[in-house]
Amino acid sequence: MTATTPAAPLLVIGNGPAAHQLLDRLRHFGCDGPVTVLGAEDVPAYHRALLTSALDGSLPAEAMELPPPPGDTTIHTGACAVDIDRARRLVHTADGRVFPYSRLVLATGATPLLPGLPGLRAPDGAPAAGVAVLRTLGDCARLTDPAAAAARTPVTILGAGSLGVEAAFALALVGRPVTLVHPGPWPMDHLLDKVAGTLVADRLAAAGVEVVTGTPAASYAPGTLTLADGRALPAATLLLCTGVLPETGLARAAGLSVRTGIVVDDCLRTDDPLIHAIGDCAEHRGNRGGSLASGWAQAEALARHLATGGRGVAAARRVLRPRIAGPGLVVLGIPGSAPADETITLDDPANGRYARLELTGERIASGVLLGFDRAIATTTELYVHDLPVPRDRLSLLLGRAPRVARKGSSELCPDTVVCLCNNVTHQDLTDAWHAGAREVTDLAAATRATTGCGGCTRQVESICTALASTKAAATGS
Repeated sequence: MTATTPAAPLLVIGNGPAAHQLLDRLRHFGCDGPVTVLGAEDVPAYHRALLTSALDGSLPAEAMELPPPPGDTTIHTGACAVDIDRARRLVHTADGRVFPYSRLVLATGATPLLPGLPGLRAPDGAPAAGVAVLRTLGDCARLTDPAAAAARTPVTILGAGSLGVEAAFALALVGRPVTLVHPGPWPMDHLLDKVAGTLVADRLAAAGVEVVTGTPAASYAPGTLTLADGRALPAATLLLCTGVLPETGLARAAGLSVRTGIVVDDCLRTDDPLIHAIGDCAEHRGNRGGSLASGWAQAEALARHLATGGRGVAAARRVLRPRIAGPGLVVLGIPGSAPADETITLDDPANGRYARLELTGERIASGVLLGFDRAIATTTELYVHDLPVPRDRLSLLLGRAPRVARKGSSELCPDTVVCLCNNVTHQDLTDAWHAGAREVTDLAAATRATTGCGGCTRQVESICTALASTKAAATGS
């Protein structure tokens, strides 16, 4: 009898949320073959979007872990891929191991962008002494060093995008003196107008954060950040929240086409038909991902393609829920990126609340809501499912709008993701409810829905109510 060589597995480089979603959707679409995953970090897959919750201590690191992948999947942590041998279909890791592949998926994510500021880099190109980034659990652990926290060592944050703002609130919450430096006129100025940005700046100040805007940084030396206007700010730790770049080094070295990201087609294929790319590292039709929703949409599309041959990537609806102190903030889409048929604004400065929605037809094209928690839940639901807004616009912004039936049905379809942070579907919640988790707190324990940003809480409550009503009607009780 002649021995047969086992078929090489599907190999995934990267163990972040996009890769994890791909594994889940592959099994959903019926792919039951072996899959091998190489993760550079020494820890299981986790929710990178929740790092600032670990930074402020509200969420332990273990609570951020994603569930183990289904089916015949082998995960190798601490496996840093360093070379792709396309001719022999092999991937080499830094520790000398070699992994064969039948198809290869690059989900290598993104790496923090270090601006060209004098003094930021050591001679070897690494961040200089005192310079920190926030991209991994390891980064988070270094920023939460108990000795620094006990000594209340000050932190200066460069960059007031959503990550910089979240990090400032988180570090201030645990008692660290924080200075937030941003060259723009107000925090998150690429997404927020002056009214919303000023309200966020006011909240930062109320939390004890010193906000320095309107002046770029000029140079850094250990312990000091110097601004263009000559001011010198103490910076025992300088935390860079200055954006990210797709991690493309492995693909570029392998001869794959790279622009800003790894170039892929509608099947998420690179110019090597056996190699695909998804998530933050990929560039599809000239667009980088950059959001959890877009990474999941690509993972879904690639899983469907590998299972059925289908092609095409559904457009992801971008929802940003920064974790800030006080009532919530949501940014839907990219405000101001396209002409609007109608703009609705509600400004309540006395209570620190503001809402602005841009409509195309009767649907939300983009928007910002700050402080209107009930309206945030309603408008996010309408935006994500691309549903028409009610005629009573004021009631919508005040959170009193009636619930609207979704396209073609009064219910969510089973595969609809309700909790974006934890990838919990309507079917997952339904199954948990029938298994005995009848309250929102029970469903949270069973599925982890609502335990991320909390934006899905109202929808989970509605699902509980609907299931209870259906059961009552069926039993006559």
